Amino acid sequence: MQATPPLEHPSSPLVRVALLAYTFLIIYASLYPFSDWHAFGVSPFAYLNEPFPHYWTVFDVSIDIVGYIPFGILLVLACYPFLSRVWSAVLCFILGTSVSAAMEAIQTFLPSRVASKLDLVTNSLGVLVGVILGCILTPWLLEKDLLKKIRQRWFVADMSRGLVIVALWPFAQIYPQGYLFGLGQLVPLMSRWMNDYLGIPIDLGEFIRQGMQLSVEQYWLSETIITCCGLIGAVLVFLCLLQHNAPKVRLVTLLIVFNLSIKTLALALLFKPENAYTWMTPGAEAGLIVGTLMLYGLALTSAKIQRHLALLMLTVSLFVINFVPGNPYFADTMSTWVQGKFLNFDGAAQFLSILWPWLAIGFLLHYQVNQPLKTD
Repeated sequence: MQATPPLEHPSSPLVRVALLAYTFLIIYASLYPFSDWHAFGVSPFAYLNEPFPHYWTVFDVSIDIVGYIPFGILLVLACYPFLSRVWSAVLCFILGTSVSAAMEAIQTFLPSRVASKLDLVTNSLGVLVGVILGCILTPWLLEKDLLKKIRQRWFVADMSRGLVIVALWPFAQIYPQGYLFGLGQLVPLMSRWMNDYLGIPIDLGEFIRQGMQLSVEQYWLSETIITCCGLIGAVLVFLCLLQHNAPKVRLVTLLIVFNLSIKTLALALLFKPENAYTWMTPGAEAGLIVGTLMLYGLALTSAKIQRHLALLMLTVSLFVINFVPGNPYFADTMSTWVQGKFLNFDGAAQFLSILWPWLAIGFLLHYQVNQPLKTD
């Protein structure tokens, strides 16, 4: 029996991993907060016969469209080279629209969510834009092997999962946090879980604040440690994926600048424009400066050292962020948060902010046990 010849341009595993991760985020954002499920005796697709809502904002519509554009792009890229461009566009638009319709239908059983025909239309429009962009990008990214060339030139083999985790790091900053790069704070979530599901009315954050009375100097030091360790740990995960000949300084600088830009933009949108730079506190500035200076030196170390230090820094950041009292200035800022602006993606953003460091640690431990990321 004659063997099937290999594809001239094989599919990208990075695209498939990214599509899986983004699909999970869409499901989480659409069904958050996953509580109080109830059948109201209404058909899940009854919203299709309802009139369009009278009240809507340009911001809400824009977010619904923009949120599904990457989904459409990834669907098209994932279909390559198994389908022609035309059939891929048709199938991906139908699939993306079906996912949106299913999410809206399931929201019928969630009292805190409202199934809307407008959301379906805007999401479908986002899928359409993404499908068109995917068809345009496919020749450049896949047929001309641009992604493959960049991957082979700059990145180590089997880096897809790690690169997806790194790509999610800036977006994990969208949900408001008390400290810059202070991801993985489980204390508020645990308090809510104990109150809602166990019936134990306890505020773990308040309990910790009563047990720890930090001086101004100790508080400033804690804030510096959280920022510094969170920055170093995240960027070292990225450095572990790079080969020796990659432009590490430029890539690390671009990653840090992009991360801070997303943080600033998110604060400006979620709160007031004047709150865009509330993350720029003395402790955060000190941690950012120290962490950045250390990173440019650590970029020259071996992959083994980078992996070990990434694990250490992320662990220290998680420990401090969960046991240091909350930021009092951040509590005042939170009082101005208009959550309705980011309702559809609030759950996904919070989920990312809590889960990201644990994903990064799990990724590092997996490769630490199974195989090195690159030759040390």
